[in-house]
Amino acid sequence: MELVRDLAGRVGPVIGSVLACPDVARPRIQSIIEKFAAVIRDAATNEAQRSDLAQLFDRSVADGRNAVTSGRTDCRLAERRLVDLEQSLTPSGPPPAAAAAAPAAPAFAAAPAPAVSFGNPVNAVRGISDNEIRFGITAAFTGPVRERGRQMKLGIETAFNQVNDAGGVGGRKLRIIAADDGNEPARTLQAVRQLYEKDQIFGLVGSIGTATAAVAVPYALERRMLFFGAYTGGNVVRRDPPDRYVFNYRPSYAEEADAAVRYLVKMRRIPVRQIAVFAQQDDLGDAGFAGVAKAYRALGINDSAILRLNYPRNTIEVDEAVNTLRLQKVPVRAIIMSASYRAAAKFIEKTRNLYPEMIFTSISGVGGSSLADELKLLGPRYTTGVLVTQVVPAVSGHSSAVLEYKNALAKYFPGEAPDYASLEGFVAANILIDGLKRAGAQLDTEKLVDALESTRNLDLGLGVPLSFARSDHQASHKIWGTALDETGRFQPVDLE
Repeated sequence: MELVRDLAGRVGPVIGSVLACPDVARPRIQSIIEKFAAVIRDAATNEAQRSDLAQLFDRSVADGRNAVTSGRTDCRLAERRLVDLEQSLTPSGPPPAAAAAAPAAPAFAAAPAPAVSFGNPVNAVRGISDNEIRFGITAAFTGPVRERGRQMKLGIETAFNQVNDAGGVGGRKLRIIAADDGNEPARTLQAVRQLYEKDQIFGLVGSIGTATAAVAVPYALERRMLFFGAYTGGNVVRRDPPDRYVFNYRPSYAEEADAAVRYLVKMRRIPVRQIAVFAQQDDLGDAGFAGVAKAYRALGINDSAILRLNYPRNTIEVDEAVNTLRLQKVPVRAIIMSASYRAAAKFIEKTRNLYPEMIFTSISGVGGSSLADELKLLGPRYTTGVLVTQVVPAVSGHSSAVLEYKNALAKYFPGEAPDYASLEGFVAANILIDGLKRAGAQLDTEKLVDALESTRNLDLGLGVPLSFARSDHQASHKIWGTALDETGRFQPVDLE
């Protein structure tokens, strides 16, 4: 195993460097990759070892490609090293130069047909073939918040179908593969590993959840895999400086909570002492609560007395939060919710009779359309006075982005109603598609990251330009306001 690991670190950069050189014939490269795949098969005694060696080889290939693209080496030297490596694989035995490049030549030369895949051998990039690029999404597709996962995937598929019908990206079709983690962090690692090892995805896009992202992001970073456009406003995907392989479309939950506080205080004239927070007991709830506290401090107000009403994550057990609210001596007139849609709906149901004039406002992580559907089942009095901050424009609007989304949704998924989560998936996927197109035909993760970081003032018809930079991996900072009317439909609300 150690010998093959050393060999992977020596052969991979040779392969990667010539892959960045268009004049080198691909069959020459493929031949070596296939032989090395067989070496891995023979050296490894189980699937975990095979996967570990394949990942090491992939990383070494990427390092070699980067050496050429960054100018640290050139194609002349890269091809010369390839020739040395090819000579080392001949039955006559390696010359001195080849021995330095590939010390395990005898086993390498004798290897039979391969039993390990490195994605597409010609490109040596996992998840990419001559006609396809595979992405993965982890989310709850079962359980109490399954609708968010279904809608996010639907939006991504809508955008992918649209570009695929136009010929794909560089002739390659885009594909999204789903893995169900039930919104449980304990299941997320298995879901991500399945996508990476079994489905051989190129990157993750649109994965849902803050606590689950805390599991998935380290796995992706360790493998230098793209983690793009997750449905979370949590800080786990917003490091400073940003993690190289993590990109967000949406604003943070803190930005949304800040917008909600300012709206309630400045537009609705509600004293801050009469605003409480209903929050899930996890990173989602913590991020929303932290945003409220930050908004208080920005307004010059002490945040130590904010009332937080908690409930256990991934449940609808809200009775304790309701009882805590009832015990308050200072009347509460508005509640900011950082919760899942079913828990938020249950909380509104149990408190509406007690507080008929209460204003409920939620951050977008709730899943606005799903919350509306839950409340409509209860009746008009439960929808009135419910606001949701959004990271996309109103789906009932007529902006260019919304109209394009609704037309594409009707074409590819007739009968599906427009939804805020699927619109977000559609927008995030189109930002990714723009980056893929600019990354070029010889695609790999590093080239895509460089292309994304060069995104400037991308106009998708949202009314705001979208940009990334090396120091900023969040495309949008725009918050839209919406409120449910008595029919359960969202109407635009001016937050400022």
